[in-house]
Amino acid sequence: MRAWKAFLAATALVNRQVDHQLKEEMGLSHLQYEILVRLNQAPEAELRMTVLADALLNSKSGLTYQINQLEKAGLVRRRTCPTDVRSIYACLTDAGRTMLQRAAPGHVTAVRQLFIDLLTPSQLAELADSLEKVAVGYHQQRE
Repeated sequence: MRAWKAFLAATALVNRQVDHQLKEEMGLSHLQYEILVRLNQAPEAELRMTVLADALLNSKSGLTYQINQLEKAGLVRRRTCPTDVRSIYACLTDAGRTMLQRAAPGHVTAVRQLFIDLLTPSQLAELADSLEKVAVGYHQQRE
């Protein structure tokens, strides 16, 4: 119970503070920032919306709302797949890439202050190993 309560508190507090930092400095939510990061890391800076939703562990409707907001801001655009009209891609724009480059330093600083720098390297490694086991278990149960 102690581990569960600590996990819930830590994730809620860190997420709240990271979200606040991104909104204050860049006008982005944490989820919107993560969308830009995922698109930036993807080949040709684009992903199918379903793949992006799965990667972010978000609902398709929730992702659609966020993409609408990012599209209005000019940070992403959508395109249809020429071979499958049912597939929609989210594509990072030049403005989105610029926003990500501007947002990254403040985001990294916040994550370091709120999380990374509070733990020793061995604690971080152990935590990463443990949480990866949880994620793998989740995916195995879904298969």
